[in-house]
Amino acid sequence: MYLSVNGECETQKIIEKSRFITISKHISCEQEAKDFIADVRRRFPDATHNCYAYISDSLGNFPRFSDDGEPSGTAGMPILEVIKNKKLYETAVVVTRYFGGIKLGAGGLVRAYSGSASENLDTAKKVLYELCSQSEYSVDYSCVDTVMRYCAENNASLIDTLYNDGVVFTVAVKKTDEEKFNSGLINRLNGKLKIRKLKEYFFSIQNLGRQ
Repeated sequence: MYLSVNGECETQKIIEKSRFITISKHISCEQEAKDFIADVRRRFPDATHNCYAYISDSLGNFPRFSDDGEPSGTAGMPILEVIKNKKLYETAVVVTRYFGGIKLGAGGLVRAYSGSASENLDTAKKVLYELCSQSEYSVDYSCVDTVMRYCAENNASLIDTLYNDGVVFTVAVKKTDEEKFNSGLINRLNGKLKIRKLKEYFFSIQNLGRQ
């Protein structure tokens, strides 16, 4: 289970006449992070700096950052530390600066970039990703209504239904609920079904709103 931002969030602030535009986004791999950064650069082609940081996986194994011309250690790393401190994964943040003519100094830059990133991520909506299990449940036609009611009662996600000689439901549930869900359905149908495990994957199952 891990926490990430939901979609894209943009915030702005003025610090000593410099404009800082911060955009955060959920990304599921490093290529998506690179594409997002390139897109922000296209949006603000005349910006003085587009500094960024991201963690592109669900374990924190691939952190990346860039000062993009600001003094070393004053932009990218402070943004990355904010992402880490807020325990976010699969999250990218770009802070775009339009220089306003007043130099901030190293300490001022660190505060400006980390503060911009922190305020943006506090505003962004968050989503909790949990490990889910997806399986096929094969039943005869007399069991269709029972399976659909059971899925609704247990907050299962009915992904697909295939009608042929019998009916095959493709259903996803939280991994932690899988055993209980399966045993309950077996009891409900008196064992008249076949279960085939398909895969496990992380999925956004709970929108946590603003944190």
